[in-house]
Amino acid sequence: MTSVQEYKFGCHLVVNENIVLSRIFLGIETCRYYESILFYLYLLFLVQSKAKAEKNQAMEQSMSENSCQLCAVEKLTFEPPPIYCTPCGARIKRNAMYYTIGTGDTRHYFCIPCYNEARGDTIIADGTAIPKARLEKKKNDEETEEWWVQCDKCEAWQHQICALFNGRRNDGGQAEYTCPNCYVEEVERGERKPLPQSAVLGAKDLPRTILSDHIEMRLAKRLKHERQERASVQGKNIDEVPGAEGLVVRVVSSVDKKLDVKPRFLEIFQEENYPLEFPYKSKVLLLFQKIEGVEVCLFGMYVQEFGSECQQPNHRRVYLSYLDSVKYFRPEVKTVTGEALRTYVYHEILIGYLEYCKKRGFTSCYIWACPPLKGEDYILYCHPEIQKTPKSDKLREWYLSMLRKASKENIVVDLTNLYDHFFVNTGECKAKVTAARLPYFDGDYWPGAAEDMIYQLQQEEDGRKQHKKGTIKKTITKRALKASGQTDLSGNASKDLLLMHKLGETICPMKEDFIMVHLQHACTHCCILMVSGNQWVCNQCKNFQLCDRCYEAEQKLEDRERHPINQKDKHALYRVEINDVPVDTKDKDEILESEFFDTRQAFLSLCQGNHYQYDTLRRAKHSSMMVLYHLHNPTAPAFVTTCNICFLDIEAGQGWRCETCPEYDICNSCYQKDGGIDHPHKLTNHPSMAERDAQNKEARQMRVLQLRKMLDLLVHASQCRSPQCQYPNCRKVKGLFRHGIQCKTRASGGCLLCKRMWYLLQLHARACKESECHVPRCRDLKEHLRRLQQQSDSRRRAAVMEMMRQRAAEVAGNAG
Repeated sequence: MTSVQEYKFGCHLVVNENIVLSRIFLGIETCRYYESILFYLYLLFLVQSKAKAEKNQAMEQSMSENSCQLCAVEKLTFEPPPIYCTPCGARIKRNAMYYTIGTGDTRHYFCIPCYNEARGDTIIADGTAIPKARLEKKKNDEETEEWWVQCDKCEAWQHQICALFNGRRNDGGQAEYTCPNCYVEEVERGERKPLPQSAVLGAKDLPRTILSDHIEMRLAKRLKHERQERASVQGKNIDEVPGAEGLVVRVVSSVDKKLDVKPRFLEIFQEENYPLEFPYKSKVLLLFQKIEGVEVCLFGMYVQEFGSECQQPNHRRVYLSYLDSVKYFRPEVKTVTGEALRTYVYHEILIGYLEYCKKRGFTSCYIWACPPLKGEDYILYCHPEIQKTPKSDKLREWYLSMLRKASKENIVVDLTNLYDHFFVNTGECKAKVTAARLPYFDGDYWPGAAEDMIYQLQQEEDGRKQHKKGTIKKTITKRALKASGQTDLSGNASKDLLLMHKLGETICPMKEDFIMVHLQHACTHCCILMVSGNQWVCNQCKNFQLCDRCYEAEQKLEDRERHPINQKDKHALYRVEINDVPVDTKDKDEILESEFFDTRQAFLSLCQGNHYQYDTLRRAKHSSMMVLYHLHNPTAPAFVTTCNICFLDIEAGQGWRCETCPEYDICNSCYQKDGGIDHPHKLTNHPSMAERDAQNKEARQMRVLQLRKMLDLLVHASQCRSPQCQYPNCRKVKGLFRHGIQCKTRASGGCLLCKRMWYLLQLHARACKESECHVPRCRDLKEHLRRLQQQSDSRRRAAVMEMMRQRAAEVAGNAG
């Protein structure tokens, strides 16, 4: 049992005998110094959020009866979450007017320009006409104050965030709460035993995977080596220099997805059997560190893995989709090379991931070094004000610095960029310049930009045809055609060439931001990344190697056309057998589903809707605690059980269930009236909240399985036509379908049944891969999710173009 003297400073939520507590760990020799903790907390908070406190005018010199007993501050407000216009996707500025309707995920926003452009009595949102009369006009100036909680012992009030209070466990407001002050006093008086750290599930208790173990082991080994180097330089023992401790890496989501190719792009390459879709695995990795006794999420990244089963151009490729971090890493020291230890750790995580990908047989990784827009976040919501958003050149150098380290370990064999590799043929490269060779990733820059450009080209072509000013073919020269490796001027081939030309013009000025990482060697002639057979290497030239097919073609050429071209003396090529690349990229890790991490937008929405902010350390602690709570407690079924006698909802642990009949439940009140004598079978008591939320691996797996069954039930009920179906709960879901059709209140009006149905439908739509799904509103919801992603991608591309315009203007200004 942990003693009071061994506690470290911080807070943790614990549940003991159904009492919700916050306990405080003290980083001092003995609890006799506890009175100094409030002052320490006050100073800590002042340093971390001075700007926030000044803005709220909430910091006081002394505590009043209205102040939080832990931080000495009276009123603190959350950062208002960003809101975006549903039709145009533009962010609605602070203090601007807008119109809105609905609640939660079904809520729509309309900026004033979009509202005015809709001339009639209705306005369109996600394909649905909404009467303007139902819209509510509001001003984007709302402020939400941090929530409070009162101690049931001393009746003092504290911010829930300061106390690390988990409102999700406060069953109907009936749970007893003991504040940290009273808790420590009870421990000192011997009235309560301190609970061990294992009482609360943390990051270490999340499922481990082969990937997370690989990165953690590498990280531990490299950090030990780094600490030894630092100690050696300082002339100290390793124990005398601070080291990074309490680090946990976990994969929190790993699911199969598919990426549909955009329609205009697909139309150009329809005759070349270009894939309609690309299957891939989406993964989310998080890094936690225990800071002052509390685990804080510091770093996260989303990756897309296109395996060996995926067709070209995505065959065996990896895309680093999003990466984000907050600046709370401990200790804040520099390595012997001068970089921050924080940077060293994040680099090692990325290098470890690349090493893992190479071992699995992936050939390349792609990185778009694009910083987030001002005021927006990628993964972790609301960054510290002291943490500046890096410029693109700084971010690019951050990635390149990491990749240079990986090159020294031979994990990375070559570095280039998208433009140099695909848009221009240099040296002895003979590959065809075509957009069909470009790797096609979800959320990447060029697929969205290409779709816009194809639309513009079509508009221009239609205009030329209308005015009879020639055809599109006349804009292409024979020299450009030959340089691109094209052999004809058919309609689609010319569109391909024009698209590559326009894309090249756009990408070239910022080409260094589109980083291509080769984990395997690329054939110099055809540019295919080699994974089997032989590699034919020139020992006299740097980075010249051929695949078997190109080597055979090379041997059939005349001497003057062989390598090196235009040189009298020809170089010999030596065979190197490729035998260290796996036949396939099969992932041995299990599927890990997480509703909240399914997309970065889903996680951001969770954080924004619940004010899980990372702008101060105290908030980062509470937000991380809640993230871990959600991860350890996957969402329960969307609708609660109803009593078969009185038809009221049955709260958790407050009912009885028949072990024989699949849909017979009664509440405690009805059971106490007749003891269940009217039912022929035995009734068993429902598991209590504590039992249902038993925090162990088996319970977590059971909840995930329960959720999957619920989604399977949804699909079954949408297709079932039997009025007497015996499938458990089928009739109940059909009842929800019928209710949804007839209900006049709707989810936007607060109907609980509609909200449950919408919740289930949204869960299903996120995971559904069927193009002709029968589940109600599935297609509409998938289109809504697609549109949200499209708007986010468009904002990102627009910001990049604005940045390039500003950069060009600065260059022109300096030249003038």
